[in-house]
Amino acid sequence: MPRIAASLTLTMTTSLPADNPLCDFHDLPDYAAVRPEHVQPALDALIAAAEQTLERITDPNTPPTWDTVIEPLERATERLGRAWGVVGHLNAVADTPELRAAYNAMLPRVTEFWTRLGQNEGLLRQYQALQKSADFAALSPTRQRIIAHALRDFRLSGALLEGQARTRYAEIQERLAALSQTFSEHVLDATAAHAEYVGADEVAGIPPDALQAAREAAQRDGREGYKFTLHYPSYMPVLQHGEHRPLRERLYRAYVTRASELGDAQFDNSAVMAEILALRDEEAHLLGYANYAEVSLVPKMADTPQQVMDFLRDLAARARPFALRDLDTLRTFAREQLGMAQLEAWDLSWASEKLRQSHYALSEQEVRQYFTLPTVLSGLFRVVETLFGVRLHKVEGNIHAWHPDAELYRIENTSGQTVGQFYLDLYARDGKRSGAWMDHVRSRWLRADGTLQTPVATLTCNFPSPVGGKPALLSHDDVQTLFHEFGHGLHHMLTQVDDIAVSGISGVEWDAVELPSQLMENFCWEWDVLRFLTRHVDSGEPMPRALFDKMLAAKNFQSGMQTLRQVEFSLLDMRLHHDLKTFTPAAIESLVDENRREIAVLQPPPFNRFVCSFSHIFAGGYAAGYYSYKWAEVLSADAYERFEEEGPLSPSVGQSYQQTILAAGGSRDAMESFKAFRGREPRIDALLRHGGMTAQAA
Repeated sequence: MPRIAASLTLTMTTSLPADNPLCDFHDLPDYAAVRPEHVQPALDALIAAAEQTLERITDPNTPPTWDTVIEPLERATERLGRAWGVVGHLNAVADTPELRAAYNAMLPRVTEFWTRLGQNEGLLRQYQALQKSADFAALSPTRQRIIAHALRDFRLSGALLEGQARTRYAEIQERLAALSQTFSEHVLDATAAHAEYVGADEVAGIPPDALQAAREAAQRDGREGYKFTLHYPSYMPVLQHGEHRPLRERLYRAYVTRASELGDAQFDNSAVMAEILALRDEEAHLLGYANYAEVSLVPKMADTPQQVMDFLRDLAARARPFALRDLDTLRTFAREQLGMAQLEAWDLSWASEKLRQSHYALSEQEVRQYFTLPTVLSGLFRVVETLFGVRLHKVEGNIHAWHPDAELYRIENTSGQTVGQFYLDLYARDGKRSGAWMDHVRSRWLRADGTLQTPVATLTCNFPSPVGGKPALLSHDDVQTLFHEFGHGLHHMLTQVDDIAVSGISGVEWDAVELPSQLMENFCWEWDVLRFLTRHVDSGEPMPRALFDKMLAAKNFQSGMQTLRQVEFSLLDMRLHHDLKTFTPAAIESLVDENRREIAVLQPPPFNRFVCSFSHIFAGGYAAGYYSYKWAEVLSADAYERFEEEGPLSPSVGQSYQQTILAAGGSRDAMESFKAFRGREPRIDALLRHGGMTAQAA
């Protein structure tokens, strides 16, 4: 029971530890005060309180109404979910051995509770009775939807199973939770374990800010020279700009063999992946489905795995001619201009950057000088304020955050009332999970007593830190990442739904949640926006129009290859959960190779083991759902066409978008929200046009 299980409350008979920061729900969490020793007492007390509530509402004498069943359940689990969310967030951004141990110790207990809640026969009967009662018709459509989805989720949670099947389902959930955590830890630890210490003879071409960061990293270790790691802000400048080919090769090889049998054995995810896939398949069969892909799609927009695979293969066919042209252009350039008869995998980013500079006179390093983080943030906030009629303010003083890098901001409406709040934690560091993501601290909720709980989010990225007393510099890709995650945050914070189970991003079909995030990326290509997103790090001048025009000309540089890369990952994810029948590391690698031969136009070296760090599907909730990035990109590209037609910073379009999509959250089908904004169903044309993959571009 995903959303209901993530939000219910306490009876007065269970007292919470008064001095435990995880049990203080009066305001924002005091992240700085949380210690590993707080985790178990807090979670034990919160689970016990939720269990007492569950016992009370499932008593045969409790009438099946919203007020007597669902509302108390939401109060109980909401606090439990918030406390566990704090622990999970700290585990992701401030990892220590002690906190990891505390998190892992409670993970089975928390998983067991949610599993048991989703299988509770008494609770199921109460929901069924409520749906059949006269009171049901009097409920709002939103609350009727919540009950219908809860009954669906009971079935997916194994509530209809009996005897050994029910027991086995619970065992699978507990084991899967542990394995996903292990997978994530292996990737984190394998990434942190590798470093290359080099001298001045190996750093030609690497941008000055990346070099300074590498020099400071080496100095912190008491070493001379430069330290490069597998963290993306350190790794990518070498692969993209480093002239020393052996260094590029060493870093590439270490990066693509992370957490595999070709790296440190203690971090090998090969067997972990195989067991995860086997358990998911077993779960599907217990629930009466042919494979896990079918289970995953039940609450999504897509109807069947075959529909998804047909969509992906159709997109691949459309992109292939453009990808082949991209590859031929790169190889010809490398041969004729760089003297490279054979391009290796560790040469691709470097040669591509040379090609970009040659064809478009565009240097990524030149572009980065204009994207100083403070200016980008100011510009992003200006876009949001213009479109949605809100104001954003930084919260000063002690915000009790988990790290000095983290900042807190408040969103206010025109009346000065708080709409939502969000934390920004933007820089890469040791002990922090790689990637970028949005997560919720708490959701919008109009409580039974009439008080309104406003939403709070965390927005996490891994950008390069400031060096040399200057602000951090972002690539244009980094800027798009920031806008992307902020789009998720807006979906969470600008909701107007009062029922917590479907407010914000909650209850939204998984393959539609990327619509708001991907739509926001489009603003990064608008001159009217770029003008106030940029300020040169030295001169303070905004980006000249001529440089923007070069960026625009190069916008779809290698878009065919990039599209096929995403399709390859998406189709692999679906096939691992649909086609795979033998769950061994060898079988997984065989399917990876087969899928790559079908989709990719460029084959990586045999030692590439990217799947061993594919955290999205093994530790990030995207199992048989990675396709949603491309699926939702169709929605977002089509939706953004209205901004193109009526003005990218049009307040009227922004207000319409907010009211029809952001405000509605999960209170109705995502397709209905889309049609309310566009007036029709989505078309793929905009996606192909945005990617430069049209007949005119061929």
